[in-house]
Amino acid sequence: MSAVDDILADIPISQLASQLGVDEATAEAATRQAIPALLGGMQANAQDSDGAASLAGAVGNHSSALVDGGVDLNQVDTDDGQKIVQNVFGPNTDQVAQTLGGNLGGGQSGLIQKLLPILAPIVMSYLAKRLAGGSASGSGDGAGGGLLGSILGGLLGGGAPGADRDQPSGSPSITDILGGLLGGGRR
Repeated sequence: MSAVDDILADIPISQLASQLGVDEATAEAATRQAIPALLGGMQANAQDSDGAASLAGAVGNHSSALVDGGVDLNQVDTDDGQKIVQNVFGPNTDQVAQTLGGNLGGGQSGLIQKLLPILAPIVMSYLAKRLAGGSASGSGDGAGGGLLGSILGGLLGGGAPGADRDQPSGSPSITDILGGLLGGGRR
């Protein structure tokens, strides 16, 4: 199961669709665009040591409780989500939303802008759960940043066997599509 499918399995799509004011198919399609973009932005920011340490600290401030046993969208702090989105994409946030919205058939950047702050805390909670599972010792920022970078790389197909398996052969990944827009956030 891919990271996107893993995260999606914990999100009540009907509740999300209702919250966004769209049908379930649109909510799921938008979520399938937004999760890899968030993960890719985090991975891009984690490429330098300051970004990795900052991200590891942020993940450390999030509990896996949000994704344990399925997400209750009423528990998602969208103000925190907006801060995460701003830290991940920085000045490129609007361009990322436009690009992702265009992938949904155009004119959906508003939907993506509403969705990203909902998904960002869920992704952080998912990473906190993965980080806790990947490290038995309570590592410092440096080690946590390195482990987090390798977790993100594995989630996005950074050499992990079978990664991007739901990506049709020859089609560009979301990280290819967004390219230089990723990693615009705080480092």
